Amino acid sequence: MEILWVLIALVMLGFVVVPYLRRRRGAITQVPAGHPDAADPADYGFAREEELDIRMPGPDQDLLDVLELVQRTQDYRAAQQLLAGTDAGSEVRWQRVQAFAGAASLELAQRPGGVSEAPGGQWLRVWRTEAPKDAGGAAVHAEFLVQQAWRTAAPGTDEFRIIMEEAKAACGDAALLAPGDPIPYIVELSVARGLGYSQPDFEQVWLKILDRAPAHMGAHLAALHYWCEKWHGSRQQAYAFAEAAAARAPQGSLLAAMPLFAVFEHLPEVNLVSGFHQSEVVTKAVHGALHAVHSARPDDPMSAHVRHLLIFFLVRGERWAEAMSQLIQVDGHVGALPWTLSPDPAAVFAVHRALAVAGYEANGGSPATLPH
Repeated sequence: MEILWVLIALVMLGFVVVPYLRRRRGAITQVPAGHPDAADPADYGFAREEELDIRMPGPDQDLLDVLELVQRTQDYRAAQQLLAGTDAGSEVRWQRVQAFAGAASLELAQRPGGVSEAPGGQWLRVWRTEAPKDAGGAAVHAEFLVQQAWRTAAPGTDEFRIIMEEAKAACGDAALLAPGDPIPYIVELSVARGLGYSQPDFEQVWLKILDRAPAHMGAHLAALHYWCEKWHGSRQQAYAFAEAAAARAPQGSLLAAMPLFAVFEHLPEVNLVSGFHQSEVVTKAVHGALHAVHSARPDDPMSAHVRHLLIFFLVRGERWAEAMSQLIQVDGHVGALPWTLSPDPAAVFAVHRALAVAGYEANGGSPATLPH
């Protein structure tokens, strides 16, 4: 049990306060490999920390293959073809738009360009120049600008506002190219948060999304940020938004998990006891999310997002076996909340995983008893 309490202290001090992680960079220390108390992830078929993919919450091999090709050749056409063949209103298309935009943004950060070097992400600029009427390229460009604003400038500064205003115009251009596509409006939800749209103006954008994709989980998560206390709403408004989404969720929809995301967005600043994570509000939200992932179709691309957040809460609630059941579903990919709030998502995920394994084994579990 000694390692269990060490890990509990480590996790509670190092990650239970999400805003703290946002402010302070630094790696989380783990028990050294080979230590007799260290849980070996390989015993459970889990990936080593250095093998964890931080780019996506779950597998999308087509996307990975295209990303590799585009970045290696700097030719956008494979990305254009992939998006053109992806259903416009689907969660998968939204995730792929985010991934392409993020790849271009990170390339630019790594290679800002200069006298003798072209800037990174040049393939996206060429895409927009050579195919100005392509709806996929327009959506990726709008999302790219949003990510650039959040990544390179502080909210409230002139630089941030200038980039966000450009992103707003790009959203409008993308919407004109694909009138039935919800993605330009989903991108604009982030613009609305950054520029501080009034609530009536925000609602106008939201209604356009509901007209096009009323059960879109990614859109609901983006909208939830606006209604949170730290942005333009309150805890009550965020909870009400999430609970309304869960209440109207169609059978098999992951929208039933929305209250858990609202709880996560309003975690207390300091909480070093397990009582909060075993409270009625958390327990109810966790049960709703568990029901959602059990009811959703196996290939729902948003299941991984819900499972990752469930791991966070199940570990906090000392529900070790249930946490392990979620881990076996998503292990290998960690590009999701809450891990992405850390500068080292793989390390934070690995600590939670080690804590789940330690708690599972302390209560009689073993690789042989873990259901697959």
